[in-house]
Amino acid sequence: MIMLITGGVKSGKSRRALDVAGKEWRFPVSFIATAEVLDEEMRLRIARHREERAGLGGAGGFITIEEPLELAGAIRNAGPYAVVDCIPIWINNLMYYQREADFPYMLDAFIRGMNNCIVVSNETGLGTIPFDETIRRYNLLLAEANRRIAEAADRVEFMISGIPLKVK
Repeated sequence: MIMLITGGVKSGKSRRALDVAGKEWRFPVSFIATAEVLDEEMRLRIARHREERAGLGGAGGFITIEEPLELAGAIRNAGPYAVVDCIPIWINNLMYYQREADFPYMLDAFIRGMNNCIVVSNETGLGTIPFDETIRRYNLLLAEANRRIAEAADRVEFMISGIPLKVK
């Protein structure tokens, strides 16, 4: 099963991914985290997410793999089941590390490697068109990633206020 969970910021996507993984798969499940500690707020956020995962699935629950860029390699080494959280931070990392030109190849390789995978992303198509050119490029990359992952997915859910809506 390949599943995409998308929605707005703080809509419950990550929690939903953990719940689905816990109900549908046997542990251990790899959790591929794309975020890096770049400031105090991110350090606290990452720590909170680690604590949340530690409380699920018992001793062999979620095994965290921190990978900000090379998702294809991470998914290849993840074992039979993986949650990838999240595509927006991955896109941010590609731009930050000036790897934007590698995006098409890296996205293709990641999608080819997805198997028994739940992917978390943010929906970009519900807001205004940003004034800033960099943010417009970011939105275009994220929208393309979302479309391609949704196309490859068996299931797609849209989260709104903590409630999953079946899309596909």
